[in-house]
Formats: sequence, structure tokens, C-alpha cells
Amino acid sequence: MRTYKMTVAYDGSRFRGWQRQPDTDLTVQGVLERTISELAGYSVEVYGSGRTDGGVHAAGQTISFRLSGKVDEAQFLEQMNKILPEDIRVLNMKLVKNKFHARYNARGKCYEYSIDIGERAGVFSRKYTFHYPHDLDVNRMQTAADILIGNHDFAGFTDRIDEHSTIRRIYNITVKKSGNLVKIEYRGSGFMYHMVRILTGTLLEVGGGERTVESVGHILKNGVRAEAGFLAPACGLCLKGVFYKEEEIMKSVI
Repeated sequence: MRTYKMTVAYDGSRFRGWQRQPDTDLTVQGVLERTISELAGYSVEVYGSGRTDGGVHAAGQTISFRLSGKVDEAQFLEQMNKILPEDIRVLNMKLVKNKFHARYNARGKCYEYSIDIGERAGVFSRKYTFHYPHDLDVNRMQTAADILIGNHDFAGFTDRIDEHSTIRRIYNITVKKSGNLVKIEYRGSGFMYHMVRILTGTLLEVGGGERTVESVGHILKNGVRAEAGFLAPACGLCLKGVFYKEEEIMKSVI
């Protein structure tokens, strides 16, 4: 058996998330498994670096899978992209050690959340940004974001109560504004269910003056979801990259 690693990009707008589901064909994992199995001639299971919610996009999702023998990587990638729908693309493919696993070997991820603060949503960006027409103080947002950096218990920033551990490490958060577009980039060891979207909703409330900067620290201390901000919509979130060496996490990605 040979193990292959791929980087995949997808527009999550019409999909019900990454993970395959028995009641729908509209999952990214399901589409990739059907495509690879068709080319291989037998059933192939695909593993992703993690799950993305319905409507969340990816510019650099990593997957791994095993084939019975070696294939021509360039040819296999080309054939996949001919079969895949236009909202999923394979960016690269390479043979890796058999022990490699896209999820279990991941050391960090980078997510980006995009917010359109214009009076009306942008015609060409509306599928990939959260339209939030409010004046935002990005300096306040950055100050609040800095409180989140480091190893913390993020129990107050997830909607899943059955996590084995809610401790995560955030390496960096940057808040930048250009015209009517505000982007928040998160780099961390890993993120829990809805975590980035709740962090974003909380920072937006800080930026809009609905909550204090200090409240972010209180949420970390108390670990109560109800004290955190609203769940920002999925459409503004994109998985930019996955890292398999800790030193890569702070380097630029896609």
C-alpha cells in the first residue's frame, strides 16, 4: 500500500460540510472519496486534517489516503480535476511515508475570517464574506485578540460540550482592515467546533463597542459559552493552511 498526501481547495457554499453523511452526497469528503475510488477502481477512504462546517471554505485543506500501488501523481491529479465539480480542486499531490495521517500528524492550522463592513454587501465577495455593516475599531479588536494568544482553556469558545480537552494553543491572531474589508487571521495548534466563528463574533462585539476588551479575559477564566459573542456565519471562514512542523506555523501560507 502507498500513502498519498493532497492539498485541496473548495468553495463550501453548497456543501453540508467536510464529513461524509449517510443522507446526502453533498459533502467534500464524500465527493473526494467517490472520485478517487472511481480512478483507483476500488473503494478508498479519505482522511482530512479536520472537519469544516457546512458553508466554510478551504484554500489549503490537507487530505491523505492509501492506494494499492504507486501511481503517476501528475496524471492522477489531472484526472481528478477533470472529474471533480468546479467548486473542488486538487492543488498538489505527493507520495509520503505510510505512517502519515492528515489529521493525526497535523501540528497547526491557519484560518482566515473575512468581514464586509460596507453599507451594502459586495457583489463579488458576498459568498465569501460576512456582511456586517458596522463601524469597527480594529485596534480594540487587536488588543482583545492579543489576550487570546497562548495556551488557554477555550471552553467558553466552543459549542461542543463533549470535548476531551478544551485546552488549545493560539500562536497568533491578526486583525487588518483595508477599505470595507476586515480580515482576522488565526494561527493555532487546533480549533474546536465553532471555535473560530465564536472568537470572531466576540471580537466583532468588541470592535463595535458592545463588549469590553477585558470581557475576553473573563470568558477565558469562566469558560462559559453564554458569556462569549455570537456565532459568526460560516460563509466568511476559510481554512488557509495546515502545518505538519511547528516551525511552519508562523510562516506565510496560501
